[in-house]
Amino acid sequence: MPNINFALYMLICLLTTIIVELLVSLILGVRKKLDIINIVLVNILTNPLVVSLINLISINHGKNIAYVFLFIFELIVVFIEGFIYKKYLSFKKIKPILLSFILNLSSYLVGLLIQLFI
Repeated sequence: MPNINFALYMLICLLTTIIVELLVSLILGVRKKLDIINIVLVNILTNPLVVSLINLISINHGKNIAYVFLFIFELIVVFIEGFIYKKYLSFKKIKPILLSFILNLSSYLVGLLIQLFI
């Protein structure tokens, strides 16, 4: 975690995730207002929890263990978000689990790039 206030760090992570996933979802063809709102709400639900847990694990057990848990948490998030997208999104051009995977992979990779420059 960069040397900044944790609340600010959490907000930056959440906003970055929302921006990236909304841009990618728009590129993939998501257009309905309710679908866009659902993508934002899902990220508000999952992102802070994962970021908090990973930082806690990193502080208490080290970065190597945190990377293992990050992989596990990201897989869980893909399935949870995929389930929510299947239930609530009207966007059906891409299977919900695949949409979730693409969106999460995109935001994860952008997060990695940002961390390289911080």
